Amino acid sequence: MKKHDIKKYLKKPTKRQIMRFSLNALIIVLGNAIAAGASAFFIIPNNFVMGGTTGLGILVRNLLPAGFEWREWAVSLTVYVANILLFLIGVLMLGKTFAAGTLAGTLLYPTFIGLFTGLNDLYVEAHGAPIGMGEEFGSPMLAATIGALLFGLGISIVVRVGASTGGTDIPPLIFQRYFGWPVSVSLWIIDGFIILLQFIAPIDIDAVLYGVIITLIASIVIDKVSPIGMRRTQVKIVSEKYREIRDMILSKISRGVTVLYGQTGYLKRDCHMVLTIISHRQLVLLKAEVQKIDPHAFMTISVVSEVRGKGFASDGVDFLMPPEITDEPDVVPDPAEEENHG
Repeated sequence: MKKHDIKKYLKKPTKRQIMRFSLNALIIVLGNAIAAGASAFFIIPNNFVMGGTTGLGILVRNLLPAGFEWREWAVSLTVYVANILLFLIGVLMLGKTFAAGTLAGTLLYPTFIGLFTGLNDLYVEAHGAPIGMGEEFGSPMLAATIGALLFGLGISIVVRVGASTGGTDIPPLIFQRYFGWPVSVSLWIIDGFIILLQFIAPIDIDAVLYGVIITLIASIVIDKVSPIGMRRTQVKIVSEKYREIRDMILSKISRGVTVLYGQTGYLKRDCHMVLTIISHRQLVLLKAEVQKIDPHAFMTISVVSEVRGKGFASDGVDFLMPPEITDEPDVVPDPAEEENHG
């Protein structure tokens, strides 16, 4: 490694980087705690099944004798062992970069399951029934729904900051890299196999069906919640007054602008298109200001799933107005117009 590369890695982190790292770490801990709480309080005590390493832990627990001393702790211990083994396989096949984003979830999730299992045991001694099986959650469907919603929410929070909970998330990543299989398909196959595997244990079919419902609800929550706060509005504006519109977006909307060159489809005349990404709340203001500048401007508005970069990766970034470019080329006229102008 070159000397300047070493200095780059040894560079003291900024206050902003420290705050961002601390916030992400807190979010990862919170997400794993919520997902583990859903499993320990609502899913496991009701003998529901589910996919992932938690499902393997539930399978091991159901295979143990009812009077076995460590039966209730079998889930967290199994998740520990399975997560660590899959993590080591992932490091070998996916590299160190993968390890950095997965180690926390590999250890945090089973740790919280063990902690919440102990709390649930204390609750049983005091009230006679687990938290997820009390009078408030007398309906198994209600307990399954709440457990699935909380589990999906916890995973979404972790995914939201680009981390992973480890476990059965790892094999689909390996299959994608070496075989090109879609991650979502591989994950569904693995979770489905683990759910069906529960039939080898003495368990009611109702528990398996509830497991399917839990998996479906959690998947929907993850798909809907994880992109929250990342979606933005993309606006394209075609106008002869693109300079005024560009300046307005930079000064009043405080967002970046890209000026694209294009050609009209019918007359084949060269034109300019202003492209900008804004928040949903700024859309009304943008449309009003564009209408003032050019009532005939052509606008297309669409929603993009995620935007990364200055002004969106962090809030409150003010865009400085660039100096006016005096030698900026004008719209190229048609040859017919050049002839008319001599």
